[in-house]
Amino acid sequence: MLTWLTGSPTHPPALLPLRSSPTFIILTVSTAVFTDIFVYGIVVPVLPFALTSRSAIPPAQIQTWISIFLAVYGAALLIASPICGWLADRSSSRRLPLLCGLLALGGCTVMLCIGSSIAVLAAGRVLQGFSAAVVWVVGLALMVDTVGPEAVGQVMGYVGLSMSLAILLAPLLGGVVFAAAGYYAVFAMAFGLIVVDVVLRVFMVERKVAARWLPEREGRTPHEAVATTTTEKGVELKDVELADAGLSTADDLKRQSTGPQPQAQDGQHTNTDLPHAAEQPSNEPSSKRATSLPPIITLLSSRRLLSALWACLMQATLLTAFDSILPLFVRNTFHWTSVGAGLIFLPLVVASFFGPLVGWASDRMGPRWLATSGFALSCPFLILLRLVERESLGQKALLCALLGFVGVGLTLVLTPMMAEITYAVDARARRLPPGAFGKNGAYAQAYSLFNMAWAGGCLVGPLLAGLVNQRAGWGPTTLILGVVSIATAVPTAVWTGGSIWKKRRSDREAAEGADVGPSSRI
Repeated sequence: MLTWLTGSPTHPPALLPLRSSPTFIILTVSTAVFTDIFVYGIVVPVLPFALTSRSAIPPAQIQTWISIFLAVYGAALLIASPICGWLADRSSSRRLPLLCGLLALGGCTVMLCIGSSIAVLAAGRVLQGFSAAVVWVVGLALMVDTVGPEAVGQVMGYVGLSMSLAILLAPLLGGVVFAAAGYYAVFAMAFGLIVVDVVLRVFMVERKVAARWLPEREGRTPHEAVATTTTEKGVELKDVELADAGLSTADDLKRQSTGPQPQAQDGQHTNTDLPHAAEQPSNEPSSKRATSLPPIITLLSSRRLLSALWACLMQATLLTAFDSILPLFVRNTFHWTSVGAGLIFLPLVVASFFGPLVGWASDRMGPRWLATSGFALSCPFLILLRLVERESLGQKALLCALLGFVGVGLTLVLTPMMAEITYAVDARARRLPPGAFGKNGAYAQAYSLFNMAWAGGCLVGPLLAGLVNQRAGWGPTTLILGVVSIATAVPTAVWTGGSIWKKRRSDREAAEGADVGPSSRI
């Protein structure tokens, strides 16, 4: 009966080329991200009403309970992310966990819609946290599986675009629809979007599954994702297929037969700024120790990955810091209503429309200087926000312009650093024996760490900005955010794309080898 949907040993599913195409899979994951954040965001303007009129919470306690619900969601997200990553990397399918996450999303939406007690609303937020963990961890790993590391930056740009659109539209539409049509109309939007998400996730076919009927779309495991040839110290590394077969790679055979490799010749040097540049192989004892540890612990031993996670945490901190201070600032300074307080976030997120372009540049240039320039660019404009202090047309225009430049800087950070997670995992895997991260690699577990870092930033940002703004005011708050931004640029410049010191040393050795010339080796 469902052969047209799932296929059979002799007949492929209907529309298989379309359903397994990279475009359709990217659309599905981007829609899943949009749906997840949209359902989270539309509840924001509705929750105070639900607590007062449906749960009989006194108005004086509303702020406390909203904070508790935010903490419950964040805790569920933090706990579920590593679990989802571990399970996804051991599952034979990425699609099944995505469908389970959809059940959690539907369940949480129903609970938030009909719930009238604190317990039901809190349970709904917990389910929402688990759903977000599945979507972000499994969805991003699926995108890497689909396009490979060589194009991951560009597709992460589409994810960033979906996220920014949801952050912008959800509170705005939630407030407008709630005011115009009431409580249940808000959740009607959510259920309609979930139906679209269901259709896309059910119809999506992973490329490795499609390979049963379409040999040209042979599915690749994560550490087979790129059959790329890189040159490292004059040695050609082309080991993807051999590693999967359990055979010695060309690099292994060359080392065994020739011993230590010579220094790089003319035009042959390692550029660790490039996304797919290989790191130096580690010595054998440390590799054996690494493989005896769980993959997530091995990943956390990578300073390159830790730097990327720190940058993601700080980017989320800077972005979400405005959630707690910007609406209050424009209300007190410009006397704007809730609609204006929602629209003021538009300059911050409009730059995310260029996320795919930033990702394209990251795939070709490497993420180091894009992300570093993003943090450096944000710093002065964050500090200059202190100049906005009275109500006038010029001051309003200045605020929008400064927020727009901050948005550009944060966009230059987000997409390259999301891609850097993949690059760091690939670099770490090259230092380990084949199969050290298992058949499916460790992409899902790496993105579970990214998810935890992002959740941590979403928790720290509003708390930091809100407390400082309450104690010291708008000016010192923007100053601290600017200092945080420029301070984060330092480790980003040093570790993104691999250690900059190792890069300079290898470039210097390559230059010295080129200066010696063939005549000195006669």
